[in-house]
Amino acid sequence: MQIKTAQDLFVHLLSDTYSAEKQITRALPKLARAASDEKLAEAFKMHLEETHGQIERIDKVVESVPELKLRRIKCVAMEGLIEEGQEVIDEIEKGPVRDAGLIAAAQKVEHYEIAAYGTLCTLAEQLGYTEAKNLLGETLAEEKSTDGKLTTIAEAGVNTKASTK
Repeated sequence: MQIKTAQDLFVHLLSDTYSAEKQITRALPKLARAASDEKLAEAFKMHLEETHGQIERIDKVVESVPELKLRRIKCVAMEGLIEEGQEVIDEIEKGPVRDAGLIAAAQKVEHYEIAAYGTLCTLAEQLGYTEAKNLLGETLAEEKSTDGKLTTIAEAGVNTKASTK
């Protein structure tokens, strides 16, 4: 599919984000198992539940605009970010340093998602997709909140423990 219109771009970006969310659902359980900090492991588990809701929300976005149909594409950016997280697991012994690395990897994912959902919200508004904009805005707020929670976990002890190793 060639991208010629703002609607084409919206469909492409939404499809890419859908792929990203699907990949995240497979990565988060691995991150939770790899974490030694209980709060961090719990945050990954909670975000997995949230991510399932975000996927459902994308389905609702598609339902809200009858002319939209998701394309089957793979988000290569998310694939790379998840690969970086796997490298942290593979290369760093379980403990505070790995936890700090997991937080860093997860925050890269969150920042990517914040950018993706921010762009989708703007396009949805410009295209007049009010319900879609509201749904995507809910997810954007969740992604920002998750990023904040990860920062809190890092600052509340994980980074301190990692720096004394």
